[in-house]
Amino acid sequence: MPRPASLLAALCVQEIAEFLPEPLWGRLRALPGRFAHVDPASLSAAEFHRLLAAANPEVLVTCWKTPPLPERLPPNLRYVCHLAGSVKKLVTREQVAAGLIVSNWGGSISRIVAEWALFHILSCLRRATHWTLVMHREGGWKNGSAETASLYGRRVGLHGFGLVSRELLKLLAPFGCTVSAFAPDLDAATEARYGIKHATSLEDLFANNDIIVELAPLIPATTGSVTEKHLRLIPPGGVFVNVGRGAVVDEPGLVRVAQEGRISMGLDVFAVEPLPIDSGLRGLANVTLTPHLAGPTTDRRRDAGAFALENIQAYAEDRPLRAVITPTVYDNST
Repeated sequence: MPRPASLLAALCVQEIAEFLPEPLWGRLRALPGRFAHVDPASLSAAEFHRLLAAANPEVLVTCWKTPPLPERLPPNLRYVCHLAGSVKKLVTREQVAAGLIVSNWGGSISRIVAEWALFHILSCLRRATHWTLVMHREGGWKNGSAETASLYGRRVGLHGFGLVSRELLKLLAPFGCTVSAFAPDLDAATEARYGIKHATSLEDLFANNDIIVELAPLIPATTGSVTEKHLRLIPPGGVFVNVGRGAVVDEPGLVRVAQEGRISMGLDVFAVEPLPIDSGLRGLANVTLTPHLAGPTTDRRRDAGAFALENIQAYAEDRPLRAVITPTVYDNST
């Protein structure tokens, strides 16, 4: 019998076009076994569950538009290959612990998120939002007090040291930055391997760096862990960038610090999304705002699709998979 015996792709048309453009879609359809496709965008969760039960696939390919899986899974379902990141709205921890194999996009998009972090760092240092507002709204130009800053030789602190942080290190390398990080799983071997310093606490990280990049996962232990007190430890003229998760930061405190203008901020994620129209973060010349764009750009979502296809082919050949969501990974992921 071919393996997988059957595969169901629960993807909308746009997800196929962006994550699995040809020849990737053709390669997926050409895998051994029975192939089927359903567009979940036009289905209710109950309708999708009925179709899933009828198809009873061995492998299920999912993405953003796929509804949460039913508590009772089809008997043949062994592997859920998720094209995107977080799986917590798709599968339960109990299903993972019971042996359901689940993978996500892993590190395939980490360099793209790191690229966006670098954009925000540079935007803050060069005061891009300030000058954009001055030139567009006021017809202004630089004057004798047009102060800007460079990234070269700066101290950069990373809150979290996962795949994105490691990709960001590569982008920071040409700038000769001194990098430190604070993460619960950071050990001496990792520090030596990546050439970074270990911050002993969040207070240490924020107080002793010019630039802080927020990249910690959103889990109970990190929710609201970055407080107004921490933000006030950043030296005057410093930078705070968040391309991780908004709720890691106490947002009322963030707004108060931002409105004072003592530091610059580059924010891509927020505690409430979309960002409320009346948010105190809007209209501030020292704050660069983007609407949760750090994830894979439209043109690079194919990287996640290619990664998923490699995993499915590995599954078909009984080889190890990458980016598998274990119960521990599930617990420590956003």
